[in-house]
Amino acid sequence: MRSIQKTQSKPQGAKPERGKAVGAKFLLLRPAGYPLKSIFQECPSVADARLFELYAREQWYGEEVKPGCYLFDRRLYPDYAFQVVRAYPRRSVVGFETTIKVEQKAEVKKGVSYDVSFDEVVGQEEAKRKVKIVEKYLSDPERFGRWAPRNILFYGVSGTGKTMIAKALSAKAGVPMLAVKSTSLIGEFVGEGARQIHSLYEKAEEMAPCIIFIDELDAIALDRRYQDLRGDVSEMVNSLLTEMDGISSRLGICTIAATNQIEVLDSSIRSRFEEEIEFKLPDKDERLQILEKNASTLPLEMVDVDLKEIARQTDGFSGRDLVEKVLKVALHHALMDECNISQKHIEEALPRARKHYRQPPTEMFS
Repeated sequence: MRSIQKTQSKPQGAKPERGKAVGAKFLLLRPAGYPLKSIFQECPSVADARLFELYAREQWYGEEVKPGCYLFDRRLYPDYAFQVVRAYPRRSVVGFETTIKVEQKAEVKKGVSYDVSFDEVVGQEEAKRKVKIVEKYLSDPERFGRWAPRNILFYGVSGTGKTMIAKALSAKAGVPMLAVKSTSLIGEFVGEGARQIHSLYEKAEEMAPCIIFIDELDAIALDRRYQDLRGDVSEMVNSLLTEMDGISSRLGICTIAATNQIEVLDSSIRSRFEEEIEFKLPDKDERLQILEKNASTLPLEMVDVDLKEIARQTDGFSGRDLVEKVLKVALHHALMDECNISQKHIEEALPRARKHYRQPPTEMFS
């Protein structure tokens, strides 16, 4: 009897595999649209990535792909085109084991309105004074014309109130704020971060007047000497420069960026900010205000605690340090001891908090 060999079944209508073609391990596709006008005008979206991958493998089995080429979906969406953004290897053939992903347009979260006032920020009086011009601009953008405050840079030690001032400004001006961390803009593939920046500004234009708040700016706007260490940085910097330069045509938008390391920013980015606002560490009186303000909200009572003494001992602490590394730690210790917060609990938290200093104390030299 003639032996019967079992063969792996191929999808119906599949093309035969090419002689020495290498099987594609990964494909990244970008929805491109319809070549002709039809009733199908809406860009299809992927409801289930796993099912789409099975569907795509079956339809395009045996297709040779490379970056820049197009694959046409002739089944569910008549002749809808997908462009190949990335193929690994670069020239390869779609097979059973090919991982297929569709690039999704970056979604920018809806702007948020905050219930924060400038009175809640202790100190930083110079910063409060300088941002008043932004408040006036957002209240009446057309009044300023080309003299509008478009790009503002907040810099200073972490925990000194940069984000809170931005939130308070949003609340006082009565406009939404699109807040993003630079690290969240860094994509897996080169070009992805740049597209997210463009998407951010397009969303802001729809919501204007509004504030764009970019935190941790140094994560993407490094000095060009460091850009060889970050593959996506160059494109992201160019994208951000384009948006900051072109924002004059987008009425009612102000970009506020924040950084803890102004000295490492790329000079081309830094030059785009017409105002740099420094946020300083609180002095002794301001530290006392911060301690008193937050101590009043603790769920446990403080017994025989000398906050003036704590304020004296915490030179070099930021407002966040005082709240997170002193008061919160003292509260947790008191909860574990099942008693009220004492001076002992707070002073026990200080040595550990001092390890986080970024600047040497200054008052001892005054």
